[in-house]
Amino acid sequence: MNNELLLIPGPTPVLPEILEIMSKTTVSHVDPRMVQSYKNSLKFTRDLFSCDGEVFVIAGSGTLMMEMALVNTVAANENILVLSQGYFGDRFLQLAASFNINADVIAANWGERVSVELVKEQLKAKKYKAVTITHVDTSTGVEADLETLVPIIKESGALAILDGVCATAGIEENMSKDYGNGAKIDVVLTGSQKAIGVPPGLGIIAFSSEALKVREKLGNINAYYADIKRWIPIMHDPTKYYATPSVNMVWAYEKAMEIIFNEGLQARYERHRKFGRAVRAALKTFDMHAVACEECAAATMSCIKYPQGIVDADFRKACYANGLVLAGGLGEFKGKAFRIGHMGNTTTDQLIRAFEIIANNLTKLGHEVDATIAIQKFKDVLN
Repeated sequence: MNNELLLIPGPTPVLPEILEIMSKTTVSHVDPRMVQSYKNSLKFTRDLFSCDGEVFVIAGSGTLMMEMALVNTVAANENILVLSQGYFGDRFLQLAASFNINADVIAANWGERVSVELVKEQLKAKKYKAVTITHVDTSTGVEADLETLVPIIKESGALAILDGVCATAGIEENMSKDYGNGAKIDVVLTGSQKAIGVPPGLGIIAFSSEALKVREKLGNINAYYADIKRWIPIMHDPTKYYATPSVNMVWAYEKAMEIIFNEGLQARYERHRKFGRAVRAALKTFDMHAVACEECAAATMSCIKYPQGIVDADFRKACYANGLVLAGGLGEFKGKAFRIGHMGNTTTDQLIRAFEIIANNLTKLGHEVDATIAIQKFKDVLN
């Protein structure tokens, strides 16, 4: 087994029992064992999102799910509003352009949330079919304020589309939750490789009953694989065939979901919240500060600025040589920050080991720090 500490914002560490089940002999995609596993996985997914519509688990990535979310709810020449808190929010603009969907954007300063007042003003000024929210932007570590945004979006008559790629199974995404006056999330999309704790390869998306009505009104859409109407019969009966599912990935996903529900959703969300606070508090003792303010910082990953004089390439290369994999900064924080994941099935011991490696390499690079202080701060915040 590879004992590297993979603490990037995804993929995340995969438990041995999940890897073991992936190594089972591949069977037919309509084998009764596979069919039952698929049904179990879909039931888990419905429960995870508390979805009253349809859920889909298919071979693909989070990017494909972003595409599915758009093309199944918005027609060419209709309008969407993109709320961007970093690099991955902006991806919706590229997707919209590919399908001749008109897109406006409200972009936050990196490390900050979008302005609620600007969102209100824009939604009053123009009619939008849908508004996209990135729950956690992997480039900045900023977590969106759903409590504030969802009611504003729904009051305008638009669909609320949530990109949960870096949040699902680490932060609550409850589609039955009433955010006020009946305001609920309409679409949630995600991938398998982050807080769910499975290797990359599966795309997961949920549509509310309201979003399904919107899809029905669209009629034919400019998509084939991404058309949810082609997938619905398979989600209802996995013995039917449309496109070959990833048999071993579905087994892994089912196992991961068992682990998630055995932990308990609320307990898992609270663990992630504590990990986020504790990791940022520990790194602050090294004079390493999060890009996002604590009030808007994510539970699942953090973007951390370097102390003066630390060269990104040298630092991450040294960490890698010691078995710790961290991600570089993106956009305006490229070379100025690194990104660390603290989600999925990542453990306390793994994070403590990471602090030791980080401290050792900072000291070697001329920025002397004490790992024991960071570890104690980490434990204090957790407790």
